[in-house]
Amino acid sequence: MEQRVLILAPFGRDAEVIAEVLHKDERACVVCRDADALTEALDAGAGSALIAEEALADGHASHLFGWLARQPAWSDLPFILLAANRVGHRSARGLEVLERLGNVVVLERPLNSETLRRAVASSLRARARQYESRRHLAERMEAQEALVHLNDSLESRIAERTHELASANNRLMTEIHERAKVQAVLVQSQKMEALGQLTGGIAHDFNNLLNVIMVNAELIGRVANDERIRAMAATVRRATERGAKLTGQLLAFSRNSNLDLKAVDVVALLQGMRDIITVSLGSGIHYATEFHGDEMWTQADANQLELAILNLAINARDAMPGGGQLSIRVKERAAPDPTLGEGRYVVVEVVDTGLGIPADVVSRVFDPFFTTKPIGKGTGLGLSQVYGIARQAGGTARLFSEEGVGTTVEVWLPLRERVDSRAEATADAEANAVGEKRVLVVEDDGEVRAMLVESLRMLGYTVTEAADGPAGLNRLQDDKPDLLMVDFAMPGMNGIDVIAAARKMHEDLPVILATGYADVDISGLAVKRCTILRKPFQLDDLARTVRLGLAA
Repeated sequence: MEQRVLILAPFGRDAEVIAEVLHKDERACVVCRDADALTEALDAGAGSALIAEEALADGHASHLFGWLARQPAWSDLPFILLAANRVGHRSARGLEVLERLGNVVVLERPLNSETLRRAVASSLRARARQYESRRHLAERMEAQEALVHLNDSLESRIAERTHELASANNRLMTEIHERAKVQAVLVQSQKMEALGQLTGGIAHDFNNLLNVIMVNAELIGRVANDERIRAMAATVRRATERGAKLTGQLLAFSRNSNLDLKAVDVVALLQGMRDIITVSLGSGIHYATEFHGDEMWTQADANQLELAILNLAINARDAMPGGGQLSIRVKERAAPDPTLGEGRYVVVEVVDTGLGIPADVVSRVFDPFFTTKPIGKGTGLGLSQVYGIARQAGGTARLFSEEGVGTTVEVWLPLRERVDSRAEATADAEANAVGEKRVLVVEDDGEVRAMLVESLRMLGYTVTEAADGPAGLNRLQDDKPDLLMVDFAMPGMNGIDVIAAARKMHEDLPVILATGYADVDISGLAVKRCTILRKPFQLDDLARTVRLGLAA
């Protein structure tokens, strides 16, 4: 519509002729009968208007001039005025019409068709530039309106964005804090794991040395006729027993101790310990218990768990020299951090109102041989043993303390379903086979092997020996022993490998597995005539275990 050419030539055939000429250029032409019709067509849209001068005579163009006065700022419609051929100057009325039309080109008649076509093309180009200006002006106005709206909403958007950034920052700080807590827990767990591996290896090797000293001291005491030598041997034996207790605590920390894990009701266990805890605390400390349930079952070594709780109670007593309160609570809770497996846990909380522990040493309280007590008042293995017992049972131990307020120690143990208590009947099936049975000893440590051989020979058995697994299997073919005694930790083939190979050769051969580790799959071996001998052992333990093995 905006490219149309409006033609106002009401007299004769001028309008038809002009339209015919412009159709050659594919112009859209609209012939108007009068000035009012031209004005209505202009409202619909046009690119140019071609008017015969006589059509504006006698004041018929008032509506047209009104439309021109109302044009928007970007519009200046181009007109082509076809003037009549006259002699002399144009009248004042004619000049006024030209002035009011504004953007007008006057063509004198008669005119050439090419002149007409070029004049129309020029006016349409001028109108196209006006449309382009209109578009730019509209875009500018839209941009200005958007800018005004932007300025009006700037403060609210700044406040909204500031709130979003503050929220994001708070979330980030929370995540950083949580990550730092998890990282600290992970670092502590890794440190304790490394310490456990170190102490476990040291304790296991030390057990072998203690075993040699212990049994040889006992042998000396048995063969010596001098009472003074026997007394010395007894002193050595007592010292090695103390050393064995120390290595037992180290192995408990490293989770390599020999725990007998069974179903335990923690509530019943603590109720049964009430008297001994009350006596241990003394009259100056008030003792209270709180159980969040009638029964809470876990898988643990009941004796070791009792020892751990008693140790914690005694530590709390020592932290309250002027008296105070000790509370033991049993709860059910979810795993506290990623270092524990998912699931529910029985949590034993031992809470005292004592002196507390300085913040700079809290992270070290479970380390072996670390203690806050004066010299001579503690070995530094109590809390590390508690930690090891909990970890070996599949849980953990945590400590929270504030100086002047008190300390809370939490022992986390996996929750399990309730089980019925059943008495386990055991039969003593020892048989006296002295002097009639042959024993093959497979042990890589020369001193331990010599001690075992000498002890068994003193007990009356026929003994052969081998320094490793392959050598022991070779001797097994020739010696045809009645009992195989094999060490667990050996290079190349360990004790489990040797037993598996020996069972292929002699399916019913009784076996004694000597070990100081707890991570041996004992349950799978016990059903096939396999007896476990824990290091360090005394001569009586060795004799009883051999008799049981032969009678199995």
